[in-house]
Amino acid sequence: MGRFPRLVLGGLVVAALFNDFVAAIGQRSTIDFGSGNGSYLLATRSSQVNLILDGADWPGVLRAANDLAVDFGRVTGLNGSVTAHGNGTKSAATIFNVTGISKDWSVGGAATGNSSSGTIIAGTIGNSSFIDALIKSGKLDVSKIEGQWEAFVSAVVKNPVNGTDTALVIAGSDRRGTIYGLYDVSEQIGVSPWYWWADVASKSHDSIYALQVTKVQKSPTVKYRGFFINDEAPALTGWAKARYPVSKWGAPWNADFYSHVFELLLRSRANYLWPAMWNGMFGVDDLRNQPLADEYGVVMGSSHTEPMIRATKEWSNFGTGNWGWTENNATIKQFFIDGINRGKNYENVVTIGMRGYHDTAMSPDVQTDVLEDVVNTQEQILQDAYGDASKVPQVWCLYKEVQDYFEAGMKVPDWVTLLWTEDNWQYLRRLPVGDEKKRSGGAGVYYHFDYVGDPRNVKWINTIQLQKSRDQLHMAHARDADRLWIVNVGDIKPYEIPLSHFFDLAYDIDLWDETSTPKWLQAWAARTFDDEHATAIADVIEKFSFLANMRKFEEVEPRSFSVLNYEEADKILAQWEDLAKKAQSLYDGLPASQQASFFEMILHPVLAGGNVVDIQVSGAKNHIYAGQGRNSANTYLQRVIDGMKKDHELTKTYHQLLNGKWNHMMDQTHIGYNGHWQQPMRQSSPDLRWVMEMERSLSGDMGVAIEGSNASVPGDDIWHDNGGGSLTLSPMTPYSPPRWIEIFSQGINTFNWKISAEPFVKLSKSSGTLAPKDEDVRVYVEIDWASAPSGTRKQTVLNITSSTDYGTQFSAPKIIIPLNNTVLPSTFSSGFVETSGYISMEAEHHTRLNPSGNLTYTLLPGYGRTLSSLTLSSPLAEGLTSSTAPSLEYAFYTFTPTTASKPLNLTLILAPSLNIKPKKPLAYIVQIDDLPQQRRQYVIDQPQPDFPVGWGVAVAQSAWMNTTSWGAVGEGAHTLRIWLVEANVILQKVVVDLGGVGYSHNGPPESWRVGGNHTMGR
Repeated sequence: MGRFPRLVLGGLVVAALFNDFVAAIGQRSTIDFGSGNGSYLLATRSSQVNLILDGADWPGVLRAANDLAVDFGRVTGLNGSVTAHGNGTKSAATIFNVTGISKDWSVGGAATGNSSSGTIIAGTIGNSSFIDALIKSGKLDVSKIEGQWEAFVSAVVKNPVNGTDTALVIAGSDRRGTIYGLYDVSEQIGVSPWYWWADVASKSHDSIYALQVTKVQKSPTVKYRGFFINDEAPALTGWAKARYPVSKWGAPWNADFYSHVFELLLRSRANYLWPAMWNGMFGVDDLRNQPLADEYGVVMGSSHTEPMIRATKEWSNFGTGNWGWTENNATIKQFFIDGINRGKNYENVVTIGMRGYHDTAMSPDVQTDVLEDVVNTQEQILQDAYGDASKVPQVWCLYKEVQDYFEAGMKVPDWVTLLWTEDNWQYLRRLPVGDEKKRSGGAGVYYHFDYVGDPRNVKWINTIQLQKSRDQLHMAHARDADRLWIVNVGDIKPYEIPLSHFFDLAYDIDLWDETSTPKWLQAWAARTFDDEHATAIADVIEKFSFLANMRKFEEVEPRSFSVLNYEEADKILAQWEDLAKKAQSLYDGLPASQQASFFEMILHPVLAGGNVVDIQVSGAKNHIYAGQGRNSANTYLQRVIDGMKKDHELTKTYHQLLNGKWNHMMDQTHIGYNGHWQQPMRQSSPDLRWVMEMERSLSGDMGVAIEGSNASVPGDDIWHDNGGGSLTLSPMTPYSPPRWIEIFSQGINTFNWKISAEPFVKLSKSSGTLAPKDEDVRVYVEIDWASAPSGTRKQTVLNITSSTDYGTQFSAPKIIIPLNNTVLPSTFSSGFVETSGYISMEAEHHTRLNPSGNLTYTLLPGYGRTLSSLTLSSPLAEGLTSSTAPSLEYAFYTFTPTTASKPLNLTLILAPSLNIKPKKPLAYIVQIDDLPQQRRQYVIDQPQPDFPVGWGVAVAQSAWMNTTSWGAVGEGAHTLRIWLVEANVILQKVVVDLGGVGYSHNGPPESWRVGGNHTMGR
C-alpha cells in the first residue's frame, strides 16, 4: 500500500490492561496461552483441536464450529477438525451452497493421524445429544441458563464422553447462545469479528489452553441487537457492484454479500438486521438470502418504512396503483399477505405500520384512523398466517411523523415493540413513560451513525463520540427501552469502532459506566492490534472522536471556527496536526500485517478528517486575508487546492489497499455542501479569492492586523474608519491571555519592520524582515503588570514602522492597547476571574457541589466539545426544583459592572439532548447571588416531523446555547448557582458575558481560576 511520510512521535506510554477486557472485550476469560493452574491444552502449532458436535444441532451452530476450527488455524497455523455425529435434521443447504463448507462439516487443512491436542464439545440444550447427556449425568450444570435467551455456559469437563479424557464444553440455551459461546473462544484466541470487514490480522500463538473455570454468560441486555444497511450509495453500492453480480433488478445484494454481513453480526454478539434498502429487495434479489439468514441464525427485519417483510423497491417493481391505503388498500393488503407468507417460516421481527413511499410521510396530517386500520389489517394477516399474532415479534417504529400518531393516542396491540428514535444525530427524542413501560412488547431504540437529511447528510466517515452514544443508550436502558436496538450504519465499513462499542453496550451494558470509554478503547486496541500500542492507539481514537464530534465534517465550512477570536481555528488545527503525527507514527511502528486495518479504521479518518478541517479553515483565511490585501491570501488559496488534492490521494490510497479490496468504499462526496443538506454531486472547494500580488497595495508593502478584527492598517477598509491609522486591541488585564497582532506583506517589495513599545510591554518578536512570499508574522503581546501603570482605563501604544513607505496618503500604523491593571482582593480565594469582559468556566470546575439526598451530579469525562460534561446522577430524575435538585456553585469575580441597557448575560452550553418525556421538558434553574432565580426550558418541541426550535443549529454545533439576562450586576465577588432539574440535561460549559465575548464555535477558552489549574494562554 502507499505509505505516508514518516513522522516522529515521542515516547509512547503503554498502560497495563486487564486480561479479561482484552481477550474478548468485557467478557470473562476462559482461554490462555501458557500452561498453569491445571489449564487444558487445546491446540499447538503441530497438534489440532477437535470439535465434536451433534449433526442434529442447528446449522448455524455447526457452521460457527467450522469457523472456530478455521480460527484456530489462523492463530496456530493448523486448522482444527470438526466432527458432526449423526445426521442433520434441519436444512443447511443454503450454507453449503453459498460458503462451500463440506456437507459433513469437516474442515479443509485439518491434520490427520495422531496430531490432536484437545477437544471442544459444543451444542445446544435440547438439540445436542452430547450436551443433554452431560446434563443428565450431572457433569454439566446449566441451571443458570436453561430456558434463557442466548445464554451459554462453558467449562472444562473430565470424561465427557467415552474415549475422551477431558474437553472444553460449550452449551447454549438456544442456537445463538451456542454460537456466541463458540465465537467467544474465537475472539479470545485472537481472531477479531472484523477480520474480514476491516482486515484485522489474527494473533499468533504457539499453544492455546482452556482455563479451569466455569463461565456462565447471562442473556444479553438487549434482546434484539442489529444494524441497518442504509444510505448505501455511492460507496457500499459501488464496492458491491464491482465485487458481486447484480440481480436482474440491478442490485448486488446477494447471499455471497450477506454471508459476510451475517458472520460479522454473530461474531459481534448481535442477532438482527435491516438489509440494504435503497436499491435492494432482500427476499427477491437472491432467493438464497432469507434461508441463508435463518440457517446462520440471524433474525431478519425490515426498515421503518418497509412493513410486513416487504422491501420498498418491491412495490415499485411488483405493486400496482398508488402506495396509499385509503385508495388502494385491497392491493396493498395482498402485498402484505405475500410478504408474510414468504417469510413466515423464518425468524423475523415484523415491522408494522405504514409510511409514505420511500421514507416519506403517509399523509400531510395525522390520520390516526387510517393508520389504525392498516395495523388492524396487518394483525389479522399475522393471525391468519401464524395462528396467534401475539406470538409474532413485531415492531412499530415511531420515526419522524409517526411519533405524532402515537402522541395523538393511536393504539397498537400490547405485544408490539414500540421503537423510539433519536434525532438522527445520536440524541434520543422520546423514551417510554408510565404505562408504556408495562407493555409486553416492550420498547427499543432506532439509532443513527449515518444519516441522510436535514440539516446535513452525515455519510462519509466515523464521527461518533463514544461517550455520547454510551450516555444516551444508558439512558434508554434505564428507562426500559431495551427490547430492540437497531443502528443505521450506512456503508458498514467506516463505523467499525462505534459499531463494536454499540454491540458491546447492547450485550452487557452493566459493564460500561460513564468512565469506561478509555478502558473500552484500550481493550479494543489490544484485541485489534497489540498490548504494546494499545494505550497510544486508544488515545488517538478518543481524540479523533472528540474532534470529529465537535462539528461533523459535512458541517464544517469556512465560517465554522473562528480565525479571529481566541485562536480557535488555529488551535483546533494544531490538535489535528498533532493527532496526525501520533497516528502516522503508530502506523509506521506496526507490523505490515496490521497496517491495512490501522489505515482503514484510524489513520485514514485522522488524516482525511483533519485535512477537511484544514481546507475549510484555509478557505476562511483566504477570504479574510484577501479582504486585508495580504499576499498570504494566495498562499491559503493554494493550500485549499493542495488539500483537495490530498483528499483525493487519501481516497486513492484507501481504494488501492490490499489489491483494491475496498475500491469505491470512499466514493462518498464530503466537500462542497455549501449550506445545502444534500450531498454534492461533485467535490468542490470553498469559494476562494485571489489577490493581485504583482501590484503594490495603495497603503504600501506592510500591513498590520489584530486579534478579533477583520480590519487592517494602514489604509481604509469597511471595518474601521476611513483614513484611520490605528486599531484597538481588546483590553488586557492581569487575568487575560496574551493578545496578538500580525505583520504581513501586501506589496511587491521586501521590507524591514519594527515595533516600538513601552518597557512593560513584552513582545514575542519586535522586528524582522518580510519578503512578498514570506509567511505572515504573529506577534504575541504580554504585559509586565508589576511595571505597568496601576489602575484601570489606561492604555499603551505600539508604533509599527516599515523600511518602505505607506503609499501616497498613509502613515505608520499604531495599535492601541487598553490596560486595566486590576487587583484581585485576597479575600477571593477560590473561583474564576474576569477575562476582560467575560468569564468562561468548564462545567466540571465548580467551586461547590451540593447533593440533594442521594441525588448528585455525575461527571462524564471527555464528553462534549471542550473538556467534559455534568449530568444528574440518576437517569430517572425528573420534575425537580431548586429545593429538590442538587446544586452547582461557581464563584467568580468581575471588574466590569453591567447596566440594565448593557446587561450581564449568562450562557449555558449544553449537549443538544432532547425532551425524552413530553410532559417533563428539559430545564435548568440559575441564580446569580441573591437575584431572583430564572428557570429555563430550552428545548421547545414542534409537531413532527419538525424537530425543536433551533435544533438544526444545535446539532451542527454540537450544543444548545441558552442565555439568561441579569441586568445590572456590580463588580466584585459573585456566586452562580445552577440546578439541572431533568435527567438528560447535560451541562458542558458556562459563559458570563460582560460585553466582551466574541464569536467562536466552542465559546471562549476557560478563564483564570484561583485555586485551580488555569487553562488560559497560547
